[in-house]
Formats: sequence, C-alpha cells, structure tokens
Amino acid sequence: MIFGTWRVDPCKVVLHRSTPHRGTFLWDTMQIRDLPHSDPGDPDVRSGFRFLVWLFRRQLGGQAKALLWGTLHMTAVACVPLAVGLAVEAVVDGSGGRLAAVGLLLLAITLVMSLADTMLHRTAVTNWIAAAARVQQLLARRTAELGGLLTRRVAAGEVVKVSTGDVEKIGWFVESFSRFAAAVVVTAGVCTGLIVFEPRIGLLVLGGVALVALSVWPLLPAATRRADVERAKSGRATELASDTVAGLRVLRGIGGEELFLERYRRASQDVRGASVRNARMWSLIDALQVVMPGLLLIAVVWQGAGLALDGRLGAGELVTVYGAVSFLMFPLRLFQEAAMAFVFSRPSAKRAVRVLSLRREPTSGGSLTDAQDTLASGDLWDPATGLLAVGGRLTAVVCGDPELAEQLAGRLGGHAAEEGDEPSAQLGGVALDGVSRQTARAAVLVQDKDPVLLSGTLRELLDVPASGRIGAAEALATAQCQDVLATLAQSAPDGSRDPMRTRITERGRSLSGGQRQRLALARSLITDPEVLVLDEPTSAVDAHTEARIAQGLGALRAGRTTVVFTSSPLMLEHADSVVFLHEGTATASGRHRDLVRTTPEYRAVVTREQETADLAEEIA
Repeated sequence: MIFGTWRVDPCKVVLHRSTPHRGTFLWDTMQIRDLPHSDPGDPDVRSGFRFLVWLFRRQLGGQAKALLWGTLHMTAVACVPLAVGLAVEAVVDGSGGRLAAVGLLLLAITLVMSLADTMLHRTAVTNWIAAAARVQQLLARRTAELGGLLTRRVAAGEVVKVSTGDVEKIGWFVESFSRFAAAVVVTAGVCTGLIVFEPRIGLLVLGGVALVALSVWPLLPAATRRADVERAKSGRATELASDTVAGLRVLRGIGGEELFLERYRRASQDVRGASVRNARMWSLIDALQVVMPGLLLIAVVWQGAGLALDGRLGAGELVTVYGAVSFLMFPLRLFQEAAMAFVFSRPSAKRAVRVLSLRREPTSGGSLTDAQDTLASGDLWDPATGLLAVGGRLTAVVCGDPELAEQLAGRLGGHAAEEGDEPSAQLGGVALDGVSRQTARAAVLVQDKDPVLLSGTLRELLDVPASGRIGAAEALATAQCQDVLATLAQSAPDGSRDPMRTRITERGRSLSGGQRQRLALARSLITDPEVLVLDEPTSAVDAHTEARIAQGLGALRAGRTTVVFTSSPLMLEHADSVVFLHEGTATASGRHRDLVRTTPEYRAVVTREQETADLAEEIA
C-alpha cells in the first residue's frame, strides 16, 4: 500500500482488539493481531460524511496516539534547522565547545525523530487497517443478513467495488486525519516561533502558508465531482464485468460474447477518460503545491537576505529561518494528502453507506420467539398455496411455473417478507416469520437451483454447521459424487490422492454443472436440518445418476422432512407423497403413479405432453 510518501506492507504490521460498546467512544488501542473486531458496531449511515466521522470516533485511542507521535516527529524535524543555525553560529564564533554541544543536540534530535517516525508509521498503519477491517466486517454482516435480497437492490459489481477499492480509500482518510492534525499543530507552532523571533518574516510566512493551503480549496469541488464521475463509471465497468463473467457460459451458447466484449470496451474507455480528467485536476493541484511554496520560499529568502544585509539577522539566524520555511513544505504536503484522502473517500463512503443502509422490511408475523424447540418437528404448511409437507416424509412438489416454484421454496424457508404480502409458511403450527431469522434458518434449509460453491478445499467446502448424524462420506455417496471424488483425487496436492485436500476454484468453475450440483447436494445433506427444501437438485445430472440419488435421498433423510421441487418422474417415483400446484394452488396430492392416472394437468406437466404436441405441430 502507498499513501502519501509512506510505503506500507500491512502483512508486516502488527493490529489490537478493542472492546467496542455501542454508543460509546473507544480510547483503548487497536492492534492488528486481535482483528477481526469482536463487534464492529452500528454505523451511522445517514450520509457518507457521518459514516466517516463515526469510523473516526470508533478508534479515538489510536487517533490520539498517531497525533502524539506525529507531533513529536514533526517537532523533531522542525528543530533540525534551529540546531543547524546554532552550529553555524558556533563556527562563526569559533567555539568548539558549542559546536560539540550542538552535535550532541543533533544526535538527540535524530534519535527522537527515528523513534517517533517508527511509532507514527506503526500507529498510522494500524489505524488504517483497523478502519478498513471494520468496514469489511460491517459489509460482510450486512451481506449475510440480506442474503439473496442484496443483489436485488444493489448490483453485484457495486458490492465488489465497495468491498475492495472503496474500503481502502475509507481507511486511508481515517488514518490520514491524525497526521494532518499533527501537521497543523506543528505548523502553527513554527509560525508562532518565527513571529516571536522576527515579526516581519513570521507574518510573511504565516500569510504564505495560509495562502498555499487555501489555494487548493477552490479546486476541491471540481476534483470531487470528477472523482464521483470516475467512481460511478468504474463501478459500472466492474458491474458489467461481473455480470459478463457470471453469464459467460450462456453468452457462448447464444454467440453474444463479442457484443458484451464491445460493451465492456466502451465502459473501460469511459473509465479511462474519466480517470484522465480526474488526473488532470490533481496534476493542477500538485503544480500549485510546488509553485506556491516555491514563491513563498523565494519571498522569505529575499526578505531574510535584506535583514541580514541590514545587520538585523546573523548568518546562523538566516540559516535557521530558511531551514524552518523549508521544513514547512513537509506539512504542506500533508495538507494536500488529507484533501486527496477526503475527496477520494467521500464517494467511497457514500457507496458503502448505500449498502450498509439496506434493511429487510419488517416481517408481518407476531411476536418473535427464540425457542428453537418450537420448530423442531411438525408438518410444513404454506397457507398461500395450501401446500402441506407431512413431517418426517419426503414430499415432492410439481409446479409448472419455475418462477412460482422458486418463490415458494424461499417462502418455505421463512422469506415471506421478501416475497410480498403472502402469509408466512408454518412449521409445526408456528409461523416462520414469527421466530428469529436464526431459529428459522437452523430449522429449515433451502437449497436453490443454482447453489454457490465457494473457493477452498473439498474438506473446507463440506465443513458446515451440522447435526453430526450424517458424515461427509455418507453424504457424498448419497449425492453420487464418486466420479467427482475421482477427478479431484487426480489433482490432490503432494500426490496424496486425497480428494478432500484438493482445492475447488471459485463457484466450482473447474467442475461440470452436474458435479457442482451434486457437491452442493452433499453439503446440504451433511447439514442435516429438520426440514430440507431442494429446488431442482438433479436438473443437471443424467437419468441413471438421478435415479440413484432419488433412491438414496429418502433412505438418508428417513425421519426428517424433505421437500423437493421437481418434475422428474425418476425423483417423483421415490417420493412418499407428491403435491401438484396448478395456477398457484395445491390441487392434488398422492403417489406419483396415482396422480398420473387421475390428474390430466399433472400428467401434462410431468410427461410434457403439451410440449410434445407443440413440437409435433412445428415439425409438421
């Protein structure tokens, strides 16, 4: 990481766990070794600026330490010109003793400067990483709370942008503020000293420093606008790239790769243009930060030389004044860095606040209860459709509308508040939206038709909260993952041929669709919830494998409630009961063979008679 003139390696810095309490200021110091935060807190999401202030207040102890070490460091640097001036005076006066004393003074200044700089660097990086980690934890917590609702309200690319680059910029501003404050304190001290020493030069320096610092402010609104435009275009490009990668297989199937590639090229060129315009503004600010201090230095030297010719300043005093003004160039650069950090972090904070402010709408159920035993057993019933899944049995649900099936699967998992005004599903007579979300999730697990496999080894993938009743080997066998294990064994590290140690790439892209689907099923089976809801769990596997999965699923889940949304006769044949939904209502239930014989609508969906007839008409 690089911020200002500092080069930072976060991996080599050591970070401290605070004991955060909501609504209180934290004066204890944070260290990297104790991250993550035990409680990241409840952020102020009323605006991006308020969020930055909240972050700053959450680590006041670290900011105070950085201010202390920064002030000590810059004070030591500011004392160097004074020592050099004293040395020049000692040489002019021919005093060896004074010269030796000044040498010892310079040694002491150097030691203090080295210690303060080291501790400032350490504390500043700690503040930066602690702030970034807090934001990341808040984002992770909000993402976990919202689940699939998040990407319905915010584009996936924007979430990626916030959790990567924006987090760093927010941490940069929180860290840089304490160094900026130290620069203000020392600059005020140096200007006060110059005014006391020589009022004419001191007032000139004070006015010049104020002019240099204020010369940047008229340009900051334009810089902020350009930074906002760049962030927006960059977020759009990231969003487009993320959507393209997610749908790459579909794009290849329809020949749309070039179309989306051209869109991404245009988006990238827009980002490049916005970045160039932004860079031009900051190059102008940089130029002012070089020209204005240079003019100030020329004015001070001119004034000091005149005073020296008049005999009002000695050689050593002139060197001291020149050195002090030269030193002021250092804190002035920190002023610019603080301005840059604010400009770049403000849109990042706005974007973070947009994600962190998202909330689930309040549920319409009754009073909440955390008594998990109230959801331990019983029938699963959906009042909206009349679907009844008898407890302890394997129930298959046939629905001709895939979108309705997906919504119903989510509602059976307690997501009624997300789906609209329909009443909540009930387990054992208890409404799922009338209990805490944690209780509902522990009792009912919903696996959608496109489950996600996170990157990591197979052992890590299957290391999920579970009852312990079903082991990994048993779940993998039931999900018919033998070929997957054989494939992974060939890629096992160190020639161990242990598939559990083989690393699976993000979203399981190194595996076929059927292999990913079966691994996801094995993961759900290991969890062994009281109620397992599966949405088309075998849609990507061949008929023979599907038949074996259907046969093993009922045996493995014996005594547990299992609901499978499917229209496959192979799966329906092994279900204890089949419920048929017609136009959003459960109209028939029974065994598969009986429904095929007695219910024409069911037979049409399962055997796809209408599709076959339509295809015959097209061929004819």
